[in-house]
Amino acid sequence: MKDFNFKIPQDIVYGKGSLKKLPEFIKAAKCQNVLLVSDRGLKGVGLVDKVAATIVESGLKCTEFLDLQPNPTIDNVNAALETYKACGAESIIALGGGGPMDVAKAVGLLATYGGKVTDYAGFGKVPGPTVPIIAIPTTAGTGSEVTASSVITDSVTHFKMAVIDYNLIPGYAILDPELIMTLPASIAAACGVDAFVHALEAYVSKVANPITDAFAEKAMELIGANIRQFVASRDNEEAAENMMLGSTLAGVAFAWAKLGNVHAMSHPVSGFFGVAHGVANAVLLPTIVEYNALADNGRYRKIYDYITNGKKADDSFTPDMLVDAIRKLNAELGIPATLTEVGVTEDKLPEMCADTMKSGNVLTNPRQSTIKDIEMLYRKTM
Repeated sequence: MKDFNFKIPQDIVYGKGSLKKLPEFIKAAKCQNVLLVSDRGLKGVGLVDKVAATIVESGLKCTEFLDLQPNPTIDNVNAALETYKACGAESIIALGGGGPMDVAKAVGLLATYGGKVTDYAGFGKVPGPTVPIIAIPTTAGTGSEVTASSVITDSVTHFKMAVIDYNLIPGYAILDPELIMTLPASIAAACGVDAFVHALEAYVSKVANPITDAFAEKAMELIGANIRQFVASRDNEEAAENMMLGSTLAGVAFAWAKLGNVHAMSHPVSGFFGVAHGVANAVLLPTIVEYNALADNGRYRKIYDYITNGKKADDSFTPDMLVDAIRKLNAELGIPATLTEVGVTEDKLPEMCADTMKSGNVLTNPRQSTIKDIEMLYRKTM
């Protein structure tokens, strides 16, 4: 067994109605003035106002920042940082999916240490802890509330850079299943598959360890058994609870075991064509699982059992059965089958392949990959 290290330096609360504990977390962080980072969509459905009211009614000050894109950019980070400084905030609340959380982490970093977000791109460049960040996920998908990464797009080059450092993990997270029970079906599907991809890629990663395996397996069990019911009816309370917990467990798994080619290749898809991250992951997943089958050491059979919701594989199992099961799940959830369907065109492939190879996720993919392999995988998924 390989040596490894592991820690979860967070205060996490889970349960229906747990949002009401937000003021306790803010006070525990010794703050009176917070910046609430979210988006216009969540403002429109009333979640931003609900959170802001919870803060203000406790005698605390709250300023909202909502102007960010689904794949947030450097400009979004800089604008949020200006708002943070102007309002005199002492901490940041990230409400939403991966976008608001990525921006909140980047703002917390720059507010503490200065510079530009590009200065910290890569792994382990954050000097120390940042200002307090409280993460409140509203999707069962990104797991960003427990991860060490902030992914920000350069709108000029379209490169999605990742700042990865364990100092970026939010100090507090509130997992309230009620916040994900009004999602549109399409978002529930894309985010749900995204969460499953996190667990799957962590599980087959070259740097997986027994602890990350435990988190990944439980995540796949919860998501595989509930994603269909949750997408079918977001007000299914039990399914919502299990999806939210599964997403967070998957986030813990990949925060330490890293990811693979699915994420390495999906970031350029989002960066160049604006495809939602979860959709890009879901579309690429079957092709890359098929490619990685050569490196399978028996884990594909376990993954198959999770994704088929109790239909256990027998001794006749072959890796292509998992590929078929993933394609079937995507189809059931309304996920497009090809990159062409989501607007990807071949003219950007050279740049996309180059950007993919810059990702550290390629190094932890179970099967080694050259830039020619990446181009082949993109073309096969077209």
